[in-house]
Order: sequence, then C-alpha cells, then structure tokens
Amino acid sequence: MAERVTICEVAPRDGLQIARGRMPTAVKSRWIAAMAAAGLPQIEVGSFVSPKLIPQMADTGEIVRAAVLLPGVTIVALAPNLRGAEAAMAAGAQRISVPISVTMGHSRANLNRTPAEQTAEIGRMVAFLRGQTRRVELEVALSTAFGCSFDGVVAVDEVVRVAEGVAAAGADAISLADTVGYGHPADIRAKVRAVRAAIGPVMQGLHLHDTMGLGLANALAGLEEGVRKFDSALAGLGGCPFAPGASGNIVTEDLVFLLESQGFATGVDLAKLIAARAILTEGLPDEVLHGQVPRAGIPKTFRPAA
Repeated sequence: MAERVTICEVAPRDGLQIARGRMPTAVKSRWIAAMAAAGLPQIEVGSFVSPKLIPQMADTGEIVRAAVLLPGVTIVALAPNLRGAEAAMAAGAQRISVPISVTMGHSRANLNRTPAEQTAEIGRMVAFLRGQTRRVELEVALSTAFGCSFDGVVAVDEVVRVAEGVAAAGADAISLADTVGYGHPADIRAKVRAVRAAIGPVMQGLHLHDTMGLGLANALAGLEEGVRKFDSALAGLGGCPFAPGASGNIVTEDLVFLLESQGFATGVDLAKLIAARAILTEGLPDEVLHGQVPRAGIPKTFRPAA
C-alpha cells in the first residue's frame, strides 16, 4: 500500500476570501460537494469572521451546516477567536483552523492582536472545545512563517518560539504557513526540522502559496522532511486580504499529480477534481483559474498510487 498524504482543500475559504466577486451560496455548496465527491479528505469551507471585513464569508454557517452532511470528508472552518469557535461548533464544523501570525506586522493587520495575545486566545479556544461533548480538533496555522510583506525575513527561532507557545496552549496540530509565498526549499526544510524538534508530532502540515513560483518545490521539500498534510486550493485561488502581495495557494490539481506521481496516495480522483472547476467558473465567471495539469490535460503516462 502506498503511503497516504492528506490534502486539505482551502479554496472555499482562502480562495474565495480574496475573490473579486461573491459566489452564490447554492453554487458554493454544489462546488464543495463536487470536490468531496472527487475524494478530497478535508475541505475548509469558510471562516467565521465579520462579514463587514470579508463579505464573501457571510454564508459560512449555512455552508457548514450543508457540508457536514457530505459523506467521507472532514469539514473544516477557520475561526480567529473564541467567538468564531463557538459559531463553528454550533454550525457543526468537524475541525477548526486558527491563524496566528509569527510576525508582529501581519498579526496587527490580520487579527489586530500581538502573537502573544493570539496565543492566549488559542488557550481559551482549547478550553472551550475540551468542554464540549463533541470532539473537535483545533489546528493552528503559523502565518508568515517563511517571510512577511510587513516585517521581511522571519528567523527560525521566531517560528519555533511561537510554535512552542501554541503547543503549550493545547493545539492538537500545528502547520506552518507561507502566507505570502516567500519561502524556498531550504527554508522549508530548516523550519520544519526545527519546529518538529521543538514540539514533536504536533507539527503536521504545510500551507503553501505560489507567489514566487516555488510552491510545488516547497511541497516536495516538505514531503522529503516527512510532512504528510498539505493545504492547497482548486485552480490556485487564494491570498490573504491583509497581507500585501499575497497571491494564490498551490494548485490542488497539480499537487495531486505531484504526490501520486511520487507514489503517495491521496485518495483523490484527478479527473473528477478537474471537472469541479466548471462549477467554480459558474459561480465566479470572471475569476482567473490556474494550474498546469488542467491546462495540459492528464497525461496518458499518469498512474495513480495504489
């Protein structure tokens, strides 16, 4: 049996939060259902944030309530604070993702808090979730771990310090996020190694963007360091509205091709995944779609990992 790699599809959240238009709720639900039917094991379907700040996420509660009825997929929602976690739980989210910025500049712009203040908030969220009868895991994404459009270079020690604080606060899992896509393979390797040495197996995933064209190279570097969970976005949508210069996530279709070609099983039907782009275009007809594999077509040499 091939070793499995988990992909969390983040286009309905990270992708749509910066889209020029708003996808109708009914179309969004059909799109998410199509991606689930393609075999994606996790889908981050929205964020519980103020609709005044990100109007594209105003229907997240409705979307979560519909998505949790889909079989075979874990429905993830982003919540930046305790209030958001409470709303995510009420809607039925099966996993909660929480951002924390490594750098002060991005932390102030994105959350209007310092990293230390957000760490304390994560502790309150953990306490809330552990008091519930329904078990919901909390994963924390360390934003700007590989560089920041406000503060520039991010040292390994800074990332480790924030990761240690989040782990001590009780996070179930921690991922490192290349929010603005400044990372490169050597930086990926160094920080994954350092964080794992500091906090052990709680370090689990990578969230990568393709701003400099190194997204898949960075994914391969992470894979070589033992990372077995990656965030990606259908058609390469995405970017943080509070991080100048941020561009799209790595393309899920291309990531699946890379992983399966390397002998790692994803459980994703690549043809069905590519077909889900049609619903995305229906909901956002003016959005530019990215991806080398969808553009070229699945080659006849492609053999999914068994």
